[in-house]
Formats: sequence, structure tokens, C-alpha cells
Amino acid sequence: MSSDADLQARLHYAFRDPALLRQALTHRSHGAHNNERLEFIGDSVLNLAIASLLYGDGQASEGNLSYWRASLVREETLAGLAQELGLGACLLLGEGELRSGGSMRPSILADALEAVMGAVFLDGGFAAAQDLAERLFRDRLRNLDTQASAKDAKTRLQEILQGRKLKVPVYVVTATSGPAHLQHFQVQCEVAELDLRTQGDGGSRRAAEQQAAEQMIERLQSEIPSGRKPCRPGAPPKP
Repeated sequence: MSSDADLQARLHYAFRDPALLRQALTHRSHGAHNNERLEFIGDSVLNLAIASLLYGDGQASEGNLSYWRASLVREETLAGLAQELGLGACLLLGEGELRSGGSMRPSILADALEAVMGAVFLDGGFAAAQDLAERLFRDRLRNLDTQASAKDAKTRLQEILQGRKLKVPVYVVTATSGPAHLQHFQVQCEVAELDLRTQGDGGSRRAAEQQAAEQMIERLQSEIPSGRKPCRPGAPPKP
């Protein structure tokens, strides 16, 4: 197992309270004192840090900024960064997770990186967390495909939700009107895990779906601006 000191050297951050780092590296399968709470706060801190770094592009629209942020904080990217840092070798896992290769599982690695971000925030404040985010994401920010925002609303919505570890949206035609050659469609877009629904209208089903997806993106930005795993309505928060 890689030492915490080695990991702190790779992070270029020295913890004042090393216990925070140890907790950030402890998976729930290992015990009750695990990294889930740190992951929760680290997710929000990381979203804010990346948003702040992207905001420097004064010409980018809100929609583009949201799309770029989602592409950077998605599970695949976070797991890749965690592998580069060697987090897998530092994790404390239960026997079952160890046997099943949990130290290489993308979801566990991504969650651990968020937890480390949360630990840095609690240990050194937001400035320290933002410095870490800038170091970790420097190359990815430099190579960010700023033309990718040309993707349609349905694609952007799907990637935003996947970046937050949520299921893809469901589209349902709720009404049609007009003659066959001039039909008008109403489509509902539903994100069941967030209990959110939006409505779109258009001269084709595709156009109505695109409008409903755009409305959902706007709702996500205004109501749930950060955090990839919000609680379901009526569900108790994680302990």
C-alpha cells in the first residue's frame, strides 16, 4: 500500500490533520468511519472550483460553461485522475471489495478523489482545494474541446446527468394535435431520481424533445447547480 506521505507529495499538499486524508481514503466497505460525508462535500467543492476556473473565459455562455464543467467532473475523468495519483493503492477497502478489484473500480476511484477534495477543503479552506483542482485538471483544461458545446440539448442533458451519476432522462409524448401533415407535439422530459419534469413543444417529436431537454438543463442549473448525487424527495440524507 502506498503511504499517505507519498500521496501528499503527489497532491502537492501537506495535511495539517492527516486523519482527514485517511478518512477520505476509507471506503464504506471498510467501516462506519468512511469517506461518504467527505465525498458529499468534495463533490460540491470540486464543482465550484472547476466553475471558477472555467469562468475566466469571459466569452462563454452559461450553457457552454455548464456543459464543459460536466465533461470535466464526470466519473470517467475523475477515475482517470485518481489512477494517475495512485489512489487505488492507498484505499482502505473491505475484504469483499479487495477480492473483487474495488481499488480499480471507476466509481470507487472517482468517489475517493471527491473525498480527497473535501478533505483538503476542510483542512486548508477553499483556496487550497481550488489550487489542487487547478493542478489536477491543468492539462484537461488546456485541452478542453470548446467546440463540443455544439452538441444538441438531449446529448448535453444526458452527459450532465451521467456526470452526476444519474440515470438518463425519459421522454414521453403527452399530446399531439393538428392534421397528419402538420402535427404539433407536446413531450415531457422526466428525471425520475430528481422528481423533475419539463415540457417541450414542437412541429416534430424530436423538436419537442429538444425543447424539453433544454428546459431541463435550465432547471438543473437554477435548482441544483452542483452536486452529482442529490437526495430523492422524501429520502433521508446519508449519515
